[in-house]
Amino acid sequence: MTLLIITLIIAGLLLLAAELVLIPGFGVAGILGIASLVGSCWVAFTQVGTTAGIITLVANILLAIISTVLMLRSKTWKKISLSTNIDSKVDTTPAEKGVSVGDEGTTVTRLAPGGKILLGYEMVEAFSRDTVIEPGVAVEVCSIEGNRIFVKEI
Repeated sequence: MTLLIITLIIAGLLLLAAELVLIPGFGVAGILGIASLVGSCWVAFTQVGTTAGIITLVANILLAIISTVLMLRSKTWKKISLSTNIDSKVDTTPAEKGVSVGDEGTTVTRLAPGGKILLGYEMVEAFSRDTVIEPGVAVEVCSIEGNRIFVKEI
C-alpha cells in the first residue's frame, strides 16, 4: 500500500507541474493531478489508518507548496528560456538615411497619398499632401514629420 500511496503522490505532483508549466489553462492534467493526490489520501485513510492518512495529507500539502515555489522561481526558468534580445529596427529615420527638406527625387510608384520615391540611390516611402502623383514624376521633399516624408511635384 505504501508504494501505491507514494506513486499516487508523485504522479499527482508531476501532473500538476505539467498543468502549471506545459499545458495552458486548467484541464485534464490538473484534474487528474488533484484526483491522484486525493486518491493517495483516500488510500492512506482507508487502507492504512488515520495516522497515515493525516501524514499523507500533510505531505501532499507541503510537497505541492514546495514544488510550486520551486517551479515559479525565476532562476529555474532562466536555464531553459530564450535569452537573446532583438535590437534591430524595421526602418531608420529620414535623417539617418540622409533625407532632408529640399532634396529632389523621382516617384517610383504612385503616391496616393503614400508610395515609394527614389532620392539619389535611396528608395524611401513618401507621402503626398493633397494630390495623387503618378510614377516617374520629379518631386521635392517639402517637409519631414517624425518618420514621414512629405513631397510635392516640381
